[in-house]
Amino acid sequence: MMAVTERIDVDIAIVGAGPAGLFAAYYAGFRGLSTVLIDALPEPGGQVTAMYPEKMIYDVAGFPAIRGRDLVEGLVAQAAPFEPRYLLGVQADKLSYAEERPVLTLADSTAVHAGAVLLTGGIGSFSPRPLPAAGSFTGAGIVYFVPHLDDHAGQRVVIVGGGDSAFDWAMALAPIAAGVTIIHRRDAFRAHAGTVARVKELGVRILVNAQVTEILGEERVTGVRVVARGEEPVVLPAETVVAALGFIADLGPLAEWGLRLDKRHVWVDSTMATNLPRVFAAGDITEYPGKVRLIATGFGEAATAVNNAAVAIDPAAHLFPGHSSDAG
Repeated sequence: MMAVTERIDVDIAIVGAGPAGLFAAYYAGFRGLSTVLIDALPEPGGQVTAMYPEKMIYDVAGFPAIRGRDLVEGLVAQAAPFEPRYLLGVQADKLSYAEERPVLTLADSTAVHAGAVLLTGGIGSFSPRPLPAAGSFTGAGIVYFVPHLDDHAGQRVVIVGGGDSAFDWAMALAPIAAGVTIIHRRDAFRAHAGTVARVKELGVRILVNAQVTEILGEERVTGVRVVARGEEPVVLPAETVVAALGFIADLGPLAEWGLRLDKRHVWVDSTMATNLPRVFAAGDITEYPGKVRLIATGFGEAATAVNNAAVAIDPAAHLFPGHSSDAG
């Protein structure tokens, strides 16, 4: 028997659940449009959740400073009254058309029939760089980002990497974990020098010129074997290993849709429309003369895209949505 394919009918299908996509879900709801958000990552928030949930962001309008995690939680709450549907951990695969309406086929064969598609995929679909030593380990305890700090309270945590994410997570976990160790294969770090200094002040153990060569344990991580240059291997006990080795980003299947591209970016006009009918884009994924890749810019682009998509779906609709303060 053939597998039954789920069909979802929606006004706007948003591909990418990062900040721009989440704000687009709010704005579409404000305009009375139904939405579904599709993202290959298992949680909303995009790069912010995956790479710097604990980092402070200083250039979001109205917030002198806001933690990445708090920004995402606020955006989810802002959209929540309009009940967007989330399809997480699944990739948008193919784009086709049925009676001039876009149809997205997802990697799990779900078919999303939409009045318009909005691409807010940031730097594209990105997957974590694998930890070589974890290749044959099948148990629990290896993670590639830390969406919930409390999950690791009281644990001994080993973080592999030397970039901003590694040190951000070390700084956030140090107060609640039983112990935190950073292991980096070089003696210089890509992380901001100020962050490195603060992590050292917290008493986090840092091993340089060292590599994790083996993950120990069966059903769950119990430790790691570490080899430092010129020294004998040592075993460090651990319940969690955070592989903060960066991410590999590309447009994935979107690159085969026929979009006008510039490397990993999608060209749009002043309405945020791409060269494909009823397909719009907003946020870091877009390209146009004078483009500035900031979260703040993405919010404005998301609103512009949604309002223009509303007119594409219903030509009788007004482009200007009215002021939210008048909505009550």
